[in-house]
Amino acid sequence: MSDASDAVSGKDMNIEAMVATVGLQIKVLRKLAGLTLDELSRRSSVSTGLISQVERGKGNPSFATLVQIAHGLEVPVGRLFHLAEQISPVVRRDERRTLDFHNTGSGEPDDARYELLTPSLNSALEVIWVETQPGHDTSSTPFRHSGEEFGIVLSGVKDVYLDGVRHRLHAGDSITYSCSIPHWYANSGDEPVTSIWVITPPTW
Repeated sequence: MSDASDAVSGKDMNIEAMVATVGLQIKVLRKLAGLTLDELSRRSSVSTGLISQVERGKGNPSFATLVQIAHGLEVPVGRLFHLAEQISPVVRRDERRTLDFHNTGSGEPDDARYELLTPSLNSALEVIWVETQPGHDTSSTPFRHSGEEFGIVLSGVKDVYLDGVRHRLHAGDSITYSCSIPHWYANSGDEPVTSIWVITPPTW
Protein backbone atom coordinates (compact mmCIF):
# COMPACT_ATOMS: atom_id res chain seq x y z
CA MET A 1 0.00 0.00 0.00
CA SER A 2 2.78 2.37 0.87
CA ASP A 3 4.55 1.66 -2.43
CA ALA A 4 1.43 2.68 -4.37
CA SER A 5 1.05 5.83 -2.26
CA ASP A 6 4.69 6.71 -2.83
CA ALA A 7 4.25 6.25 -6.58
CA VAL A 8 1.23 8.57 -6.64
CA SER A 9 3.06 11.09 -4.50
CA GLY A 10 6.08 10.97 -6.80
CA LYS A 11 3.86 11.49 -9.84
CA ASP A 12 2.22 14.50 -8.22
CA MET A 13 5.65 15.96 -7.42
CA ASN A 14 6.74 15.48 -11.05
CA ILE A 15 3.62 17.30 -12.29
CA GLU A 16 4.18 20.12 -9.80
CA ALA A 17 7.80 20.43 -10.90
CA MET A 18 6.78 20.56 -14.55
CA VAL A 19 4.11 23.21 -13.91
CA ALA A 20 6.63 25.24 -11.91
CA THR A 21 9.16 25.01 -14.76
CA VAL A 22 6.57 26.00 -17.36
CA GLY A 23 5.42 28.88 -15.17
CA LEU A 24 8.94 30.18 -14.68
CA GLN A 25 9.67 29.95 -18.40
CA ILE A 26 6.50 31.86 -19.28
CA LYS A 27 7.37 34.59 -16.79
CA VAL A 28 10.95 34.87 -18.07
CA LEU A 29 9.83 35.02 -21.72
CA ARG A 30 7.10 37.55 -20.92
CA LYS A 31 9.56 39.80 -19.07
CA LEU A 32 12.13 39.52 -21.85
CA ALA A 33 9.43 40.49 -24.37
CA GLY A 34 8.53 43.52 -22.22
CA LEU A 35 4.91 42.39 -21.83
CA THR A 36 2.63 42.95 -18.86
CA LEU A 37 0.18 40.24 -17.80
CA ASP A 38 -2.65 42.21 -19.39
CA GLU A 39 -0.76 42.54 -22.68
CA LEU A 40 0.00 38.82 -22.82
CA SER A 41 -3.62 38.11 -21.94
CA ARG A 42 -4.83 40.16 -24.91
CA ARG A 43 -2.32 38.57 -27.27
CA SER A 44 -3.07 35.00 -26.17
CA SER A 45 -6.80 35.23 -25.33
CA VAL A 46 -6.02 33.65 -21.94
CA SER A 47 -7.26 35.45 -18.84
CA THR A 48 -4.82 37.51 -16.80
CA GLY A 49 -5.73 35.52 -13.69
CA LEU A 50 -4.95 32.18 -15.32
CA ILE A 51 -1.61 33.39 -16.72
CA SER A 52 -0.67 34.73 -13.28
CA GLN A 53 -1.63 31.40 -11.71
CA VAL A 54 0.47 29.46 -14.21
CA GLU A 55 3.47 31.75 -13.73
CA ARG A 56 3.30 31.04 -9.99
CA GLY A 57 3.36 27.29 -10.67
CA LYS A 58 -0.23 26.78 -9.58
CA GLY A 59 -2.93 24.60 -11.11
CA ASN A 60 -2.65 22.24 -14.07
CA PRO A 61 -3.11 24.23 -17.31
CA SER A 62 -4.35 22.40 -20.38
CA PHE A 63 -2.10 21.96 -23.39
CA ALA A 64 -4.45 24.16 -25.41
CA THR A 65 -3.95 26.96 -22.87
CA LEU A 66 -0.17 26.62 -23.12
CA VAL A 67 -0.38 26.73 -26.93
CA GLN A 68 -2.34 29.99 -26.72
CA ILE A 69 0.20 31.49 -24.31
CA ALA A 70 3.08 30.38 -26.53
CA HIS A 71 1.39 32.04 -29.51
CA GLY A 72 1.01 35.21 -27.46
CA LEU A 73 4.74 35.09 -26.69
CA GLU A 74 5.53 34.24 -30.32
CA VAL A 75 7.56 31.15 -29.37
CA PRO A 76 7.14 27.41 -30.08
CA VAL A 77 5.08 25.73 -27.37
CA GLY A 78 7.98 23.33 -26.69
CA ARG A 79 10.00 26.32 -25.47
CA LEU A 80 7.75 26.47 -22.41
CA PHE A 81 8.74 23.04 -21.15
CA HIS A 82 12.38 23.71 -20.44
CA LEU A 83 14.63 26.61 -19.51
CA ALA A 84 16.45 27.50 -22.69
CA GLU A 85 19.70 27.85 -20.80
CA GLN A 86 20.94 27.73 -17.26
CA ILE A 87 20.87 31.20 -15.75
CA SER A 88 24.36 32.14 -14.62
CA PRO A 89 24.68 33.58 -11.10
CA VAL A 90 27.17 36.10 -12.53
CA VAL A 91 26.16 39.32 -14.31
CA ARG A 92 29.07 40.79 -16.26
CA ARG A 93 29.33 44.56 -16.42
CA ASP A 94 28.81 44.64 -20.18
CA GLU A 95 25.88 42.19 -19.99
CA ARG A 96 23.58 44.10 -17.62
CA ARG A 97 19.98 44.52 -18.78
CA THR A 98 19.03 48.18 -19.21
CA LEU A 99 15.68 49.12 -17.67
CA ASP A 100 13.41 52.01 -18.64
CA PHE A 101 11.37 53.15 -15.65
CA HIS A 102 10.21 56.48 -17.01
CA ASN A 103 9.97 55.82 -20.75
CA THR A 104 13.09 57.84 -21.50
CA GLY A 105 13.06 56.29 -24.94
CA SER A 106 9.90 58.18 -25.85
CA GLY A 107 11.35 61.65 -26.05
CA GLU A 108 12.11 62.53 -22.43
CA PRO A 109 15.65 63.67 -21.54
CA ASP A 110 17.99 60.70 -21.26
CA ASP A 111 19.45 61.82 -17.91
CA ALA A 112 19.32 58.50 -16.05
CA ARG A 113 20.53 54.95 -16.57
CA TYR A 114 19.10 51.90 -14.78
CA GLU A 115 20.86 48.54 -15.07
CA LEU A 116 19.74 45.23 -13.54
CA LEU A 117 22.47 43.61 -11.43
CA THR A 118 20.54 40.44 -10.55
CA PRO A 119 20.54 37.61 -13.13
CA SER A 120 17.22 35.91 -12.50
CA LEU A 121 13.81 37.34 -13.36
CA ASN A 122 12.31 34.96 -10.81
CA SER A 123 14.35 36.14 -7.82
CA ALA A 124 12.79 37.35 -4.57
CA LEU A 125 14.59 40.67 -4.99
CA GLU A 126 16.14 42.84 -7.65
CA VAL A 127 19.26 44.97 -7.44
CA ILE A 128 19.60 47.99 -9.73
CA TRP A 129 22.60 50.15 -10.63
CA VAL A 130 21.44 53.75 -11.10
CA GLU A 131 23.33 56.63 -12.70
CA THR A 132 21.68 60.07 -12.88
CA GLN A 133 22.87 63.33 -14.37
CA PRO A 134 22.59 66.81 -12.78
CA GLY A 135 19.02 68.05 -13.03
CA HIS A 136 17.48 64.57 -13.02
CA ASP A 137 14.07 64.72 -11.29
CA THR A 138 11.27 62.09 -11.20
CA SER A 139 8.77 64.15 -9.17
CA SER A 140 6.38 64.20 -12.15
CA THR A 141 6.17 60.40 -12.13
CA PRO A 142 6.53 59.24 -8.50
CA PHE A 143 6.83 55.54 -7.71
CA ARG A 144 4.31 53.69 -5.53
CA HIS A 145 4.07 49.91 -5.37
CA SER A 146 4.16 47.01 -2.94
CA GLY A 147 7.30 45.85 -1.17
CA GLU A 148 10.35 47.38 0.46
CA GLU A 149 13.27 49.31 -0.97
CA PHE A 150 16.86 49.99 0.09
CA GLY A 151 19.31 52.36 -1.53
CA ILE A 152 22.93 53.40 -1.01
CA VAL A 153 24.72 56.27 -2.73
CA LEU A 154 28.18 55.47 -4.09
CA SER A 155 29.06 58.92 -5.44
CA GLY A 156 27.45 62.34 -5.67
CA VAL A 157 24.46 63.68 -3.71
CA LYS A 158 20.98 62.21 -4.21
CA ASP A 159 17.68 63.54 -2.87
CA VAL A 160 15.11 60.88 -1.99
CA TYR A 161 11.57 62.15 -1.35
CA LEU A 162 9.22 60.03 0.76
CA ASP A 163 5.67 61.40 0.60
CA GLY A 164 7.13 64.84 -0.08
CA VAL A 165 9.75 64.77 2.68
CA ARG A 166 13.29 65.19 1.34
CA HIS A 167 16.15 62.99 2.53
CA ARG A 168 19.53 64.10 1.19
CA LEU A 169 22.03 61.26 0.79
CA HIS A 170 25.76 61.73 0.32
CA ALA A 171 28.26 59.05 -0.72
CA GLY A 172 28.07 56.17 1.78
CA ASP A 173 24.59 57.11 3.04
CA SER A 174 21.75 54.60 2.74
CA ILE A 175 17.98 54.60 3.15
CA THR A 176 15.24 51.98 3.62
CA TYR A 177 11.49 52.52 3.22
CA SER A 178 8.17 50.94 2.32
CA CYS A 179 7.44 51.16 -1.40
CA SER A 180 3.78 51.92 -0.64
CA ILE A 181 4.88 55.45 0.27
CA PRO A 182 4.94 57.74 -2.80
CA HIS A 183 8.63 58.26 -3.54
CA TRP A 184 10.73 60.03 -6.12
CA TYR A 185 14.33 61.10 -6.67
CA ALA A 186 16.31 64.12 -7.74
CA ASN A 187 19.89 65.05 -8.53
CA SER A 188 20.01 68.75 -7.72
CA GLY A 189 23.81 68.83 -7.57
CA ASP A 190 26.34 69.62 -10.27
CA GLU A 191 27.83 66.13 -10.65
CA PRO A 192 26.48 62.70 -11.68
CA VAL A 193 25.14 60.40 -8.96
CA THR A 194 25.81 56.67 -8.82
CA SER A 195 23.77 54.51 -6.47
CA ILE A 196 22.54 50.96 -5.92
CA TRP A 197 18.91 50.08 -5.10
CA VAL A 198 17.51 46.82 -3.77
CA ILE A 199 13.80 46.12 -4.21
CA THR A 200 11.71 43.24 -2.94
CA PRO A 201 9.57 41.87 -4.44
CA PRO A 202 10.93 42.67 -7.90
CA THR A 203 9.15 45.26 -10.04
CA TRP A 204 10.42 43.68 -13.29
